[in-house]
Amino acid sequence: MEESLTFHDERGHRISAILSRPAQPTIAICVLCHGFLSGKNSTTNKTLTRLLNEKAIATFRFDFFGQGESEGHFEDITPSLAVGQTHAAVTLVQARGFGKIGLVGSSFGGLVSILTAAQRQDIDCLALKCPVVDFAEELRLEFGPDELARWQVTDTIPNLMGGPERIRLKYGLYEDSLQQVAYGPAAQIVAPTLIVQGACDELVPLHQSRRLLDALRGPKRLDLLPEADHQFTRGEDFRTMTTAMTDWLVRYLV
Repeated sequence: MEESLTFHDERGHRISAILSRPAQPTIAICVLCHGFLSGKNSTTNKTLTRLLNEKAIATFRFDFFGQGESEGHFEDITPSLAVGQTHAAVTLVQARGFGKIGLVGSSFGGLVSILTAAQRQDIDCLALKCPVVDFAEELRLEFGPDELARWQVTDTIPNLMGGPERIRLKYGLYEDSLQQVAYGPAAQIVAPTLIVQGACDELVPLHQSRRLLDALRGPKRLDLLPEADHQFTRGEDFRTMTTAMTDWLVRYLV
């Protein structure tokens, strides 16, 4: 039972979304925040939607600014903009009658989920897949000082998908990320939080998840999968990750 819809953030940007309801009535819902260069219909989002709907939990997945079917130019995306859109998503599902809300975030969406939850008292639980906690640090490690300097001058980055042409992405993303490091905000979160990450994650440093775990004040758990990479490429790792996240959300929402 899926409903495609659009809504607007506080700046008036149009956001594309899908509300997926289980067969039976429910007040429980998970807002799904996708990763960087991904979208609302990612494999993780669609799998979690199926698993959660089977457990009588609705899902609300949406495209961040400039990605998927949402309005805007990708080159203008920032963590702050994505957080504002997530607040708007939570407000919308509350207006639709959902009273128990979980936030689910993958990678960049994990950062957005942490920052959003830290600013609210109405999030019942979080499930985070390889969350970025300090995006600026990840970008420095990914690009190195020379490429970072080139980014600042040109507002372009290497094609992260492997293509030869550079991608337009404003350096303002990095500058905003410096102000949106989530360790401090995480100390405001008392909602139960699960972190799932691969020990072979090639993008997000493991110390970010460990430090995040220390900062959180509510019930918390870190599941470290010994052979999983950032994408949970192996089928068994993907199943372990999605099952753990589903079980955690069911525990605190149903």
